[in-house]
Amino acid sequence: MNKNIKLEVRNITKIFGKDPQKVISLLNKGLSKNEIFEKTKQTIGLNNVNFEVYDGEIFVIMGLSGSGKSTLLRCLNRLIEPTGGDILIDGKNITDMDPQELRSARRNKIGMVFQNFALLPHRSVLDNVAYGLEIQGIPKEERYSQALEAIETVGLKGHEHSRITQLSGGMKQRVGLARALANDPDILLMDEAFSALDPLIRGDMQDELLALEDRVQKTIIFVSHDLDEALKIGDRIALMKDGEVVQIGTPEEILTEPADSYVSKFVAGVDRSKILVAESVMKRPEPLVPINSGPRVAIQLMKDHGISSIYVVEGKNRRLKGILMIGDALEALKTGKSLEAVMIPDIPRVAPDLPLNEVIPLIAESQYPLAVVNDSGKLLGIIVRGSVLGALAISGEIGQDEIPDGKASEERDSGENIPEEKPPEKMVLIGKNEGEAGPPPAGSGSPGSIINNGIDSGPVPVEAEAKNEAPAKAPARSDAMPGPEVKTC
Repeated sequence: MNKNIKLEVRNITKIFGKDPQKVISLLNKGLSKNEIFEKTKQTIGLNNVNFEVYDGEIFVIMGLSGSGKSTLLRCLNRLIEPTGGDILIDGKNITDMDPQELRSARRNKIGMVFQNFALLPHRSVLDNVAYGLEIQGIPKEERYSQALEAIETVGLKGHEHSRITQLSGGMKQRVGLARALANDPDILLMDEAFSALDPLIRGDMQDELLALEDRVQKTIIFVSHDLDEALKIGDRIALMKDGEVVQIGTPEEILTEPADSYVSKFVAGVDRSKILVAESVMKRPEPLVPINSGPRVAIQLMKDHGISSIYVVEGKNRRLKGILMIGDALEALKTGKSLEAVMIPDIPRVAPDLPLNEVIPLIAESQYPLAVVNDSGKLLGIIVRGSVLGALAISGEIGQDEIPDGKASEERDSGENIPEEKPPEKMVLIGKNEGEAGPPPAGSGSPGSIINNGIDSGPVPVEAEAKNEAPAKAPARSDAMPGPEVKTC
C-alpha cells in the first residue's frame, strides 16, 4: 500500500434540516446530537469529520445504525451534499465542482457498489455490467470488451448471458462489483455491500474482495456495521458514533489501543488471535553472534547475557542461519569446529504478518522459540510461549486450560524437575533476559544447570570450558518467559 493520499476529507459536516447554521452554532456550544434534535428537530448526520485515505488502501468506515457511516460515504461522491467542508480526490476539491465536472468525476474517478445490488432484472449480466459505459455513449464493441474483462475479474466468466433472476445473492453482488469496475475507477465506494448475503457467502465475498484488491490495486472505501468484517478486510478502520469519527487506526490499533470506553465496548469479545500477528508479540532477539565468529565469542556472549543459547546470523542484514546451544559451543571449542558446524540450522521460522491463531500451534509443537524473519531472511525477533499467552491474556481470552498439554506446569513453575546440582566455585547467575534464544533440547549437550527458562537463577559452570569437559546434559525445557512486554503498533 502506498502512502500517497488519494482522498482527503476536511471538516465535513452534514445537517438534515432547514436551518443548518443554527445547528452548527449549537454544536459549537457543546450540545449533543440528541439535545440539538430536541431543540431544533434537525438531525446531525456528520460533525466535523476528518480523515485521509491512501492510494491502494481498503479503508473501512463502521459504526452502529445511525452513526453516519452511509451518509459519509454518499458525501464522498456528493450523492448527499455536505453542509460544509472539503473533499479532495487527487488534490481536486469535488465540493467545488460544477455538475459537468462532477459527472466526469463519478464516471472516471469513483465507482459505487450498493447494498441492494441495484441491478436491472430484464437485462443480462453482460448488459448490466456494461450499463454505465452505455450511458456514457461508449460504442457497443468497446463497452462489451470492458464489461467482459470486469466479469472475468470478479469470477463470473461463463455467466455473461445469464439473467439476473437466475443468479444467487453472491453472484448478484459480483455483478454489481463488476459494473463498478468496468469504468476502471480509481476509487470504489462500497455501502454495506455484503450485509444482505448469507454468512457463508459473505465470507467468500470478503475473501474475493481481498484477492481482487491484490490484483487490481484499487482504493476501496467500505462501509460496514460488522466488526469482524471490518477487522478482516480493512487496512485501517474509522469507527463512528453520532456523526463523529471516534478513532481511526489499523485493526490491531483499534483492538489494543481503544480511544475510549465506547471503542472498548465495541471491540469486546473479538478473537484477538485472528487479528494480532507475529510481529505484535515478538521479542528482541539480542544478543546475536555472527556466523564467522569463533565459539569462544559465542560462549562469552551467552555468559555476559545469562543465556544458554544464541541465534547465529550472517552479514549486516542479520540473515538467520540457526541456533547455537551452550553445550554445542563448548564442544566446538574443545574440538576446534566452527559455529556453522555445530549450530542447529533447522529451526522454525514465521513471517511477521502471520496471524497469531496460526502461530499458536507452531509454538506449541516447537522445542525452540519461533524466529520471525522477513522475505530476505533477516531476523526481526523471536516469539516465546509467554509472549503469546501474555498477548491473549490482555483480553482475558485464554485460561490455564488452554495452555498446550504438558506446558501448564512449566508456565507456572519453570523450576520443576530440574536436577539439583552443587554450584561450582565460579559461576554466572541467570536472570530474566528478553532476547533469550531458547533452552536446549534433550541431547544437545547443554549443562543441566545453565538455564531456568529465564525466570529463576541457576549457575552456569565456567570451569567446564577451561577443563574442556562435556557437562551433564539437561532435560528439554520450555522456552516460556515471565512478564512478556507485548509489542503494539
